[in-house]
Amino acid sequence: MSRFISMPTAAVILLVLIGAVHAPADAQDWPQWRGPGRDGLITSFREPKAWPARLEQAWQVTVGTGHSSPLVEGRRVYLLSRQGEQEVVSCLDLETGKPIWRDLYQAPYTVNSAATRHGKGPKSTPVLQGGTLFTLGIGGILSAYDAESGRLRWRREFASEYPKTSPLYGAAMSPIVERGLLIAHVGGHGNGALCAFNVETGKTVWSWTGDGPGYSSPIAADLGGMRQVVTQSQKNVVAVSPVDGTLLWSLPFTTAYDQNAVTPVVSADTVIVSGLDNGVSAYRVTRAGSAWRPERVWENRDVSFYMNTPVLAGGTLYGMSHRNKGSFVAVDAQTGAALWATPGRAGDNATALVAGETLFLLTTDAELIVSKANRAGFEERRRYTVAASATWAHPVVTRAGILVKDAETLALWRLQ
Repeated sequence: MSRFISMPTAAVILLVLIGAVHAPADAQDWPQWRGPGRDGLITSFREPKAWPARLEQAWQVTVGTGHSSPLVEGRRVYLLSRQGEQEVVSCLDLETGKPIWRDLYQAPYTVNSAATRHGKGPKSTPVLQGGTLFTLGIGGILSAYDAESGRLRWRREFASEYPKTSPLYGAAMSPIVERGLLIAHVGGHGNGALCAFNVETGKTVWSWTGDGPGYSSPIAADLGGMRQVVTQSQKNVVAVSPVDGTLLWSLPFTTAYDQNAVTPVVSADTVIVSGLDNGVSAYRVTRAGSAWRPERVWENRDVSFYMNTPVLAGGTLYGMSHRNKGSFVAVDAQTGAALWATPGRAGDNATALVAGETLFLLTTDAELIVSKANRAGFEERRRYTVAASATWAHPVVTRAGILVKDAETLALWRLQ
């Protein structure tokens, strides 16, 4: 049963009014996985004239475990986490870290022995759209909340529909809202469906049942003059119509132990995909009559992304290749040519965001690296330690500072 905890009404109203007065006019909301464009690009950040020697921690609060990234809308921060055998959906004040509302529900989960060090999640980042917050727990519980009050609107659990309600290492794909539908890949290993749900009721509108879920998150893009939802499933890269779920095209794509985890990246008319030991490839999607076909235009076997998605900026892909025990890389998005790569041993994983000419890289060792988004070479500007434990979640760069989720806490770091 869900348990809802709310601050006194007057306090909530006061926080909202304060936020309306003090929220920066050019602040950028962060409503979903990888930001407004679902692409890791930050459009409103103003780089300081000189990066400080250290960051100032404005606040830090214990929120629970998990790798879900925070969301930001105005003066509010939203987060999905875990405390014991419950999953927790929280709303916090961005400036102070103080709670506005919180909901807890029972979500027991047994971790696959191969993923013990990653914990019980959750791993999926929520999506905020039209005043509703949608969350997907590690065991496959799909929920919709009123973002203002925290009241549960609807919840779907899929135990009666699929033998397993999450893939081998837990649900990690982040839902997307497209054409007024909530799209998520539900079910488990070898048996699942990419589904569209009515945002108001949670009722299934359409489903594609051709493959089980991977750990990648879907994107929506115009390809060949048609809107398409593209994702990595358990064993394929697939594209479906957001209108009715019709499969438009697919291509086989497998990784060891079925670990497809990289969100596809669209560059002009090509879809760029990668995975563990699979290199990175670009496919041009063309149409002949009613048939769609992905045709590979380049491949780079020397660079490979595993649990992180590269960010595309100025025709260049930036991210961390898992080769050489972790190497920061830049790849030309038109040709696939490697532009540069750091020597290696940079860590297990790193998330990447770009703001103008600034490249942010947050390693799982809690090192926030600020460098220049430069095709000519890796140009580090500053390096900050922003947590005392692992940081798998994407950071969020706001006008108030940089939000960082570590193993148990969420913190806001300000530029001095």
